[in-house]
Amino acid sequence: MPFIDEARLDDDQLAQLDSRQTLRSLASAGAQVRHAIDLAGEAGLGRLMGGERPRSVLVAALGGSSVVANVLELLAEPGSPVPVQTRHNLPLPGWVGALDLVVAVSQSGRAEGPLALAAEASRRGASLLTVGAPDSPLADISARARGVHVDVPAGTSSRTTLWAMLTPVVLAAHALGMVDAGPLVFARVADRLDQQAGLFRPSSETFVNPAKTLACELAEGVPVVLGDGPLTGVAACRAAAMITRTARIPATWGELPDAASQVVACFDGPYTDAGLTSAAVSGPADIFADPYLDGAPAPKLRLLLLRDDGSERVDERARTLADAVAQTARDVGVRVSEHGTEAGHALERLAAHIALTDFAATYLALGLGMDPGLSPHVADLRDRTRG
Repeated sequence: MPFIDEARLDDDQLAQLDSRQTLRSLASAGAQVRHAIDLAGEAGLGRLMGGERPRSVLVAALGGSSVVANVLELLAEPGSPVPVQTRHNLPLPGWVGALDLVVAVSQSGRAEGPLALAAEASRRGASLLTVGAPDSPLADISARARGVHVDVPAGTSSRTTLWAMLTPVVLAAHALGMVDAGPLVFARVADRLDQQAGLFRPSSETFVNPAKTLACELAEGVPVVLGDGPLTGVAACRAAAMITRTARIPATWGELPDAASQVVACFDGPYTDAGLTSAAVSGPADIFADPYLDGAPAPKLRLLLLRDDGSERVDERARTLADAVAQTARDVGVRVSEHGTEAGHALERLAAHIALTDFAATYLALGLGMDPGLSPHVADLRDRTRG
């Protein structure tokens, strides 16, 4: 099992290991929202589709930017008359044409998938909204297509500039009558993110810092992140990606009710007390086993259950199912961490979950002695695949 040094998390020199200032970037999420509102206004979102509602919206995004598409689908799904779909790369669906809106998101403005999709959408005469770095290839495609481009200020990575990319896309959807999430909603989101950043600040000691506490809990096992519904499902997907990419610990995720059987089935396997004591898996447990002589014990599952208990409409069936999964986990020795949210707009509740798990994944990397912003193997992969 990985060893997280809790003392390192409370060390005044913690920032020295964070060479790309990931914690500082995450703490700027509220400021990102406010700045993005201004940039979106300057870009002229009202020009999209001539103010008319599109027939459909296709979001082109991948990697750390793909959560933008997930959030837009989440917000639009309950009542929007406009379908939202996601693509990561070519081909662009044959039905996309002049009546549709294509949204291409890339923090660097150079991701091949969104670039290719934006170029093809332009060729077909579709309306185009691009979000990315200024003076980038993506911005150039948008300019030539007479689309709307919203600048994303320079950041360490797409993982830490989520709100700079998400805000203009949702504001555009609001302007087109697809979702109810205008500037006033985002002002409250920014305040919620500021509140969370203060709670999770590096100077706050582990025993009063929920993000540091969660980081220590996640280090105890193989993380399984489970959302109790659509909103927390999006948060769970983001959390698993951050744990994997930032803390370099494999993590899986699911959303209830669909993932209930899939997750519970794992409780019979070799990563729980029930599985480890099964003769079919490992034989009788050796009570005299010495971890120093016989090796470290096998890893165990750690369940992180994200709950949307701040929603005005609580689904009692979903709550009962989440309770049952959590109790089943505890019955087989799986440790469970549960986190809910305060009441508010769906974006506010989502922001609270994302802030917690983003900070937790970063503290997990730092506690394990790793720089959260730099991965030598990712850099090596880029070198090997660079044309």
